[in-house]
Amino acid sequence: MTEDLFDKAAALLQKSRNGMALTGAGVSTESGIPDFRGKNGLWSRYDPIEYGTLGAFMANPAKVWRMLTGLLEVVAAEPNKGHRALATLEQQGLLSGIITQNIDSLHQKGGSKYVIAFHGSLDTFTCLSCAASYNLAYVKESSLPPHCSSCNAILKPDIVFFDERIPETILNQTEQMLTSADLLLVAGTSCQIQPAARIPFTVFNRGGQIIEINREPVLSHMAAVTLEGNFSSVMEKLVARLT
Repeated sequence: MTEDLFDKAAALLQKSRNGMALTGAGVSTESGIPDFRGKNGLWSRYDPIEYGTLGAFMANPAKVWRMLTGLLEVVAAEPNKGHRALATLEQQGLLSGIITQNIDSLHQKGGSKYVIAFHGSLDTFTCLSCAASYNLAYVKESSLPPHCSSCNAILKPDIVFFDERIPETILNQTEQMLTSADLLLVAGTSCQIQPAARIPFTVFNRGGQIIEINREPVLSHMAAVTLEGNFSSVMEKLVARLT
């Protein structure tokens, strides 16, 4: 990777009036969270159709919670240097916010203030029977699967299953964020899952610049700059160039 690519990316960020970021599973692997679709990821152990849909949860919530119990381990992960570097860009006014496909809340833990959790998060849980809401502390203190204290139904984490629609409020917040975006830093995502995969195309088609950070780039055909490598090391180097 040549030095002038970092110079170009830094210049684009400094020139941008309203830069945003889109992140995926690849930004969290260095925090010890395997890519769900990777060799040791969640879907190598559980069939996503059998365990990853709302239909499966409604039919047999206790069964789906066998998968979710392992998923709760991600909440113990710590943000890596890349997460903190993104927060630094926000603090410097070079990024206005982050849209993340991850459910681990590591951007918030790393210091980012404006984060849209596009696929939800494991911070809160809802009873689908009586609509009561619970926080993570309640679930961690409960025997699994966790039950509603009011009606005893099994709780669902506030994450978006494969057959669920993205909540309208999230879609509206995302569109508001993208309306004025003139740059999108895309990191750690294969851009395969819809509708999040459309976000880079939306920004690009509206005239915005794309910076991609990935071990296996997928947006080279539209990215103004492609920085290939591990998220943390690339982000640290980029922030150093800016400061």
